[in-house]
Amino acid sequence: MSTVRYRLATADDAAAIGALHADSWRRHYRGAYADAYLDGELVTERRAVWSARLAAPAGTHTVVAERDGCLAGFVHVVVGDDPVWGSLVDNLHVVRERHRSGIGTQLLARAAAAADGPMYLWVLRQNTAAQAFYRAAGGVSAGSATVAAPGGDPARLVGSPQKLRMAWADVTALVRRRR
Repeated sequence: MSTVRYRLATADDAAAIGALHADSWRRHYRGAYADAYLDGELVTERRAVWSARLAAPAGTHTVVAERDGCLAGFVHVVVGDDPVWGSLVDNLHVVRERHRSGIGTQLLARAAAAADGPMYLWVLRQNTAAQAFYRAAGGVSAGSATVAAPGGDPARLVGSPQKLRMAWADVTALVRRRR
């Protein structure tokens, strides 16, 4: 069995990260995001988003997990995003075939190390599997909000989907999980 390697993302990772991000949204955001949006140019759009983010990473921390030379997952943290909630885990995605392998836990631990203080994220209300994962990692539900339309285009949403804030006031236990 090969090992998983964790490293900081570079601009060269944008295409693979964008593709994984799009695949994850297509699998988990149906019903909240419009099918036309999910089935359209989502990969191209996500690659452009990640190209821009990774070209100018100031104030962020993006870690990729690689296994057998391929992207297995990634986490993106906006350090010190909110004065109350702390650093924002803006994205955490793992390749479907690698779910339940420990990669998500390790990525979350690396996010916590980068946060160096309180940390939070938003998860769609319908994504109960992700909520269970975050609760198992010590996250506490701390409010909800309406999902913002991707790119500011309300046609990309189905109705008014809700998201939940999961928060960690103390990330010490998460950081200890890092191996």
